[in-house]
Amino acid sequence: MVAHLVRLKLTLLGNTFRRSVWQTIGLIAACLYGLGVVGMLVAAVIATGSYDTEVLGLVVTLGGALATLGWWLIPLFLFGVDATLDPHRFATFGIPLRTLVTGLGVAALISVPGIATLLTGLGVTLAWWRTPALLPLALLGVALGVATCVLGSRALTTALAPLLEARRSREVLAILAMVLLVMIGPMMSWLGGSFGGGGPRSLEGVARTSPEGIRLLADQLAGVVAWTPLGAAWSLPATAHDGAWLAFVGHLAVALGTVALLWLVWERALGRALVRPPVGGGRGAKAKGLGWFGRFPATPTGAVAARSTTYWLRDPRYGSVLAIVPLMPVILWFSGRETDNQLLLILAPIVAWVLGFGLSNDVAYDHTAFALHVATGTSGSADRWGRVIPILCFGVPLVSLFAVLSAVVAGHTALLPAVLGLSLGTLALGLGVSSAVSARLVYPVPKPGESPFKQPQGAAVASMVSQTIALLIVAVLSLPALALSVLAFAQDSPPLAWVALVVSLAVGVGVLVGGVRIGARTYDRRAPELLQQVQSFA
Repeated sequence: MVAHLVRLKLTLLGNTFRRSVWQTIGLIAACLYGLGVVGMLVAAVIATGSYDTEVLGLVVTLGGALATLGWWLIPLFLFGVDATLDPHRFATFGIPLRTLVTGLGVAALISVPGIATLLTGLGVTLAWWRTPALLPLALLGVALGVATCVLGSRALTTALAPLLEARRSREVLAILAMVLLVMIGPMMSWLGGSFGGGGPRSLEGVARTSPEGIRLLADQLAGVVAWTPLGAAWSLPATAHDGAWLAFVGHLAVALGTVALLWLVWERALGRALVRPPVGGGRGAKAKGLGWFGRFPATPTGAVAARSTTYWLRDPRYGSVLAIVPLMPVILWFSGRETDNQLLLILAPIVAWVLGFGLSNDVAYDHTAFALHVATGTSGSADRWGRVIPILCFGVPLVSLFAVLSAVVAGHTALLPAVLGLSLGTLALGLGVSSAVSARLVYPVPKPGESPFKQPQGAAVASMVSQTIALLIVAVLSLPALALSVLAFAQDSPPLAWVALVVSLAVGVGVLVGGVRIGARTYDRRAPELLQQVQSFA
């Protein structure tokens, strides 16, 4: 049965090459990228082993712990990813639970992350070539480490499935993950500033007073991590190399105990899930009135605008974009502290570009609901303007507020017109270009209710192409306004700032109107093809 599940996973993986060209390109690109990363990591670790085996032990222990932590946490934020062998589909087959757990565990390795982790672990064992006697222990550590990764990932996602089944829980978790990821850079900058002053407690001071300071810090950290479930398995060869056999036995006990405990947790959680599968959904909120449909005109454009507004406020796939906007001032403030907050001047244009690009694949986000547009004969003009109007309603005040605040904080209130014009012009440019591009290029996106972090197969390359095209078009069209704004700041000329405002708004409005018209004509001509593409992503 285990072999049968593995063959089934291989068959499903092979079928992805037949579904669409984008999925095939995306899978090949992911495989090539994974092999490249594996090759670089293995080469770096082997080179480290040839230079210093003590440093090699630190790198393997800490790197393995980080990989394990990623395996455990990332599936929680990407809840529902890699569900090709959903255990609930085997509930009626009477497969023994232990056999099912074994088969699903082995099949979990048949994926780009699984194969990359396994190949990296096997390659890392070659770094101990100077001590051949350690190779069997290194292989044992890799086996236990990979098992800890897979079992921990499956145990956590299965045990927490009842909590994450509720859509609101997934939305909050996904947005929280987005916030944490965005704040990594500012936090690192803050820590660097806090510990980089050269004082006795700073890393710079430690490095000056003791050349081995950083290494000692890493050694202490690895010593602690080696006694945790995250790094116990990966530390086995390094501990044996140091001759600390009592510690080796302790690390081995922790690694074996971790694998056994994770297996038990997954087995029991899976058993409960198969007997009492989560129903999800929960109690829906009671509808009160027509919502945004009662606030927009009763026209095709108003209906599309009302639905789009509802999406922006309630759909986590849109909410993840809006969650970044309040964090951008914090990021730029941390990054621009050494330049008197001059970096804040680009805040409003960046926010404007993010909001404008939000429409670049709006048709795909509709999913099956886009069939209503085609079935009811919604015109391209109503569809395009209905998607643009909501962003203009909240985007113009938000971008204007950011422009005013950034100019005041940076001390350039006299040149506010240039900042405001560039920001509003960028917003209009982005919406115009997105309105035209989104009627031509459509690529897979997370389905309604899924995590906004989930990356469908075949979406990476298509998203990259679409974003690159849109970015280049916006960059070219914004050159006149950008040149005038930069010139106004370079010459500290308020009159030139007003000229930049007028030119930016004129170019932006012109591109917006032209982009919507081009997108409307393309939509009217390609509506059935767009629907066919969207349905192929289901």
